Amino acid sequence: MAISCLHVAGYRSVLDVRLKLSQVNVLIGPNGCGKSNLYRGLYLLAAAAEGRLARTLGDEGGMPSVLWAGERAKGPVRMTVGVQVDALEYELSCGLMPPVPGGSMFDLDPHVKEERIRLVAGTKRTEIMKRDNATASVRDDQGIRVTFPMVLPESESVLAEIREPHRFPILSMVRQEFLSWRFYHQFRTDSDSPLRHPQVGVRTPVLSHDGRDLAAALQTIIEVGDHGTLRVALDRMFPGCELIVESIQSRFTLSLRMPEFRRPFEAQDFSDGTLQYLCLLAVLLSPRPPSLLALNEPETSIHPDLIGPLANLIVRASRYSQVWITTHSQALADAITKETGTAPIRLEKVGGETKVVRDDEE
Repeated sequence: MAISCLHVAGYRSVLDVRLKLSQVNVLIGPNGCGKSNLYRGLYLLAAAAEGRLARTLGDEGGMPSVLWAGERAKGPVRMTVGVQVDALEYELSCGLMPPVPGGSMFDLDPHVKEERIRLVAGTKRTEIMKRDNATASVRDDQGIRVTFPMVLPESESVLAEIREPHRFPILSMVRQEFLSWRFYHQFRTDSDSPLRHPQVGVRTPVLSHDGRDLAAALQTIIEVGDHGTLRVALDRMFPGCELIVESIQSRFTLSLRMPEFRRPFEAQDFSDGTLQYLCLLAVLLSPRPPSLLALNEPETSIHPDLIGPLANLIVRASRYSQVWITTHSQALADAITKETGTAPIRLEKVGGETKVVRDDEE
């Protein structure tokens, strides 16, 4: 399944943006233009499907902090995120918690105002699920509209409350799709990072979001993945190098042997850029590719000589996954465009608002 359109409105610097998406999507623009806000808007859908919408927004400062703070037309104050995935449209709208008698300490939580799933066939849209506040009506497996059989938590999505997937197969399918998406926006490379120290290893076809199981993920690629492409990518980083994964009492360690040095370099010795590149190799060569792979500023700490190889790996990954990249690097955007023929999505901030730069404006 692939996302054909993303709609984000009322979220941080994004007043109202609709993006048509392709197989490879590169968002580029200056600092503070809203690239990461669109990335996080997409991430909120995965969090909602997992039942972590309130927690995720809480980590951003809570609902009052994430709402568009600029001038707005009269009407309800809302944050809306929606996607079209194949023939299905999903949309989630949240606002501020209404006052309650006696008050509440949880006034930073989102209040889900509306939630919808529609089936799209040309210009026709058939409503599959409609939620207003705490109640929802859903078409079941027979196509009959029924009231969802529980009172919904006001700060979480219907998708997180599915208890009868066989009865509500379309809801279940949307939830599973969102949960299958992968997001990588930060790999710790400081001296205390778990990536630099031994970790208990199990077969790991999917690198964790923070990269802590990097050694196990690379060993999994060596054993059951595309070891040949991994070797080529390593050689482009350090010609002639050898990646060594060792297991001592089931704790996995990483090291690199260079032909010009007598001893291997352990993970504690790796530069930040080397560690970042190894994490990207584990992500982009995953033996279990996702339907959507989203990377936020993957070029961080990467040497300019590796931008070309990184672009090549991103394009390769797009054979199996829809790819979303936010980047400051014009070189990375150009290298991806050269291989795919797909122009990047350029963003700018005008009066505090994220805007898409149209081709005729450049």
